Amino acid sequence: MVGSVGKVSMDLREKADLLPEEFDPKEISAPVDSQPNGVLEGMDGKSREIVLGRNVHKLCFAINEPEADDEVTGEREAYMASVLARYRKSLIERTKHHLGYPYNLDFDYGALSQLQHFSINNLGDPFIESNYGVHSRQFEVGVLDWFARLWELERNEYWGYITNCGTEGNLHGFLVGREVFPDGILYASRESHYSVFKAARMYRMECIRVDTLVSGEIDCKDFRNKLVQNKGKPAIVNVNIGTTVKGAVDDLDMVIQTLEESGFRDRFYIHCDGALFGLMMPFVKRAPKVTFKKPIGSVSVSGHKFVGCPMPCGVQITRLEHIKVLSSNVEYLASRDATIMGSRNGHAPIFLWYTLNRKGYRGFQKEVQKCLRNAHYLKDRLKAAGVSAMLNELSSTVVFERPKDGEFVRRWQLACEGNIAHVVVMPNVTVEKLDTFLNELIQNRSSCYEDGNIPFPCIAADIGDENCLCSLHQK
Repeated sequence: MVGSVGKVSMDLREKADLLPEEFDPKEISAPVDSQPNGVLEGMDGKSREIVLGRNVHKLCFAINEPEADDEVTGEREAYMASVLARYRKSLIERTKHHLGYPYNLDFDYGALSQLQHFSINNLGDPFIESNYGVHSRQFEVGVLDWFARLWELERNEYWGYITNCGTEGNLHGFLVGREVFPDGILYASRESHYSVFKAARMYRMECIRVDTLVSGEIDCKDFRNKLVQNKGKPAIVNVNIGTTVKGAVDDLDMVIQTLEESGFRDRFYIHCDGALFGLMMPFVKRAPKVTFKKPIGSVSVSGHKFVGCPMPCGVQITRLEHIKVLSSNVEYLASRDATIMGSRNGHAPIFLWYTLNRKGYRGFQKEVQKCLRNAHYLKDRLKAAGVSAMLNELSSTVVFERPKDGEFVRRWQLACEGNIAHVVVMPNVTVEKLDTFLNELIQNRSSCYEDGNIPFPCIAADIGDENCLCSLHQK
């Protein structure tokens, strides 16, 4: 079931009640008078203009203040119901045409709707109760134990918490790394998530960007060169378990070997950013292991991506020995705190606990296999249609040439960067949905190049010569 959090199941074909007659679901992807209004530094060091999204001030639902001493009237209730119904219908349509971002929309949490009547807050350390009794720590620690087992760290050797998003997991990982090595330099590949570089700015850490291979994986030759140039300071390293755009998995074993051979044997801290693929890779046959039996310091994943939690959240696991430098006692809470935020969503651990119990390791393994199978199907269909495409071996992210039609990009909510776009194949993405997308893409592409005077783009620099089907590389 897709996207159900209430008592009644929701189907994408279902009609919502109380909808204004003038509502048009196509308006959500209608052409927009956009102008290049942003600048981004590319991987080659050159700046390029990008088009930012629409100004939401032009789309927002205004708050209409009631008159003084005015009770809520039937008319006001009807207005609010109409706005919500209209919004719900747009969600149904947008969910139906969603392919570019790594969210698993195949979920049904109707059994948990009764808990929405409570303000559940897990502020402070998840392992120590506070004076605030409306919490879900017992669920949170159960979830943390599950992930610690997955990444092979004993219960008495780990510490962690459920974060408010994936970025917070990275922020916490680098904070721990900086506390372990206060003068350490942060190393991250150029294709790391933007939150990695945000963390460097927030903590005022020296940050060195490492080149990548065409696959998106960190280039360990360049990594070695940059380590040697900075031998005097420890290394805090971000290792990607699936990059944002290409789904590339950095070679953890090679990163560790490079550090040790460069003279950093006991002077490094590794944080693994596994936002999406950190939970998928353990269930991929012959995939290298992400495990605390290797000299890593922390791992984080997002809970709203592959797991399918309906609210942003994440899981951060680190070694207990590292966390003592961050902990502080808080008398106001009668607890201890080593987290980034204060209040933490107490509903998210329950949703995660519910899904982990329903699916378990076997359930996730089946979903991972389905995603990889469908990703290969999409890649093969794209290439058969003459569209340049790439799929990394350990990934369900299919990269292909960026569609020229901006309206098509908005309709399917494709994530684009430079000359490429991608589809992230998640458990809710069926072959039928991919076929619909492919048929529209091929038709749209044909109309954009119908006069024959414009050649199909060459994106070999982005996906490799062997994956590019332009006139130059087809020969």
